[in-house]
Amino acid sequence: MIFSIFEHILTHISFSIVSIVITIHLMSLLVDRIVELYDSSDKGIITTFFCITGFLISRWISSGHFPLSDLYESLMFLSWSFSIIHIVSKIWNHKNHLSVITAPSAIFTQGFATSGLLTELQQSAILVPALKSQWLMMHVSMMVLSYAALLCGSLLSLALLVITFRKNIEIFGKINHLLIGSSSFGFGEQCMNERNNVLRNTFFLSFRNFHRYQLIHQLDYWSYRVISLGFIFLTIGILSGAVWANEAWGAYWNWDPKETWAFITWTIFAIYLHTRTKKNLQGANSAIVASLGFLIIWICYFGVNLLGIGLHSYGSFTLTSN
Repeated sequence: MIFSIFEHILTHISFSIVSIVITIHLMSLLVDRIVELYDSSDKGIITTFFCITGFLISRWISSGHFPLSDLYESLMFLSWSFSIIHIVSKIWNHKNHLSVITAPSAIFTQGFATSGLLTELQQSAILVPALKSQWLMMHVSMMVLSYAALLCGSLLSLALLVITFRKNIEIFGKINHLLIGSSSFGFGEQCMNERNNVLRNTFFLSFRNFHRYQLIHQLDYWSYRVISLGFIFLTIGILSGAVWANEAWGAYWNWDPKETWAFITWTIFAIYLHTRTKKNLQGANSAIVASLGFLIIWICYFGVNLLGIGLHSYGSFTLTSN
């Protein structure tokens, strides 16, 4: 009972703090960047990390097993993973803007876990026989960490695509205006003035939005590195899961729905990393592949839980509530 109350307090504290952090980022969109606010948002993410860590430790002690046995615990661990990715990225480079991705991701996953799931689904339960193994911590933690990293990298790629396409639309509009002016006014002095005005405006547009090019470069840089880290975690998770499956079910691979979608996810991001080796495919082209991976990850993560079929159905909504 004491552990349950302690867990309830920690989850609501962390949820409230992350909500404040997101509010700070929304305020930054309306006003100029305030250093004090950004420092407080970083401290908020760190506080959230320790709150969720306390929750996981408390759950571990009260249940007697590593807290990754059901959907609720995996969502809380996913939220914890987003916060630790934010902290590591800040240590690596304090000027990055990854918190814009990690903070909303943490609050959405934690909010769904605490508010979207039934109270019965949030209660700690006895492990099913298939989960009573030393591979539980290794396999599931690597998979959830990989989901967090790959989701962050995919969202960064989506942001890159939005900014890139918006930039191309603006440039295309200027060029189209120039061509229309040429066809309408001929090649006289009025046409030359019109063309010079368009070119001058285009130049000032490029100069004024130089930070946009820098932002695109940073998004591409961080997306590649975060996805690379997530791909390593995913590979370790799949390999450890294969060893665990051989011990539990007598075969390394059974083409279970969860295994199949994990393989599809691995393939998509392997293609992304391959495109990064070709200079002509970097940037927006590789970001399209990563953006597709964003959808695949959620299918892999929630697909079996929603359908309640296959060897991994112990984490489904239906079986957990029974």
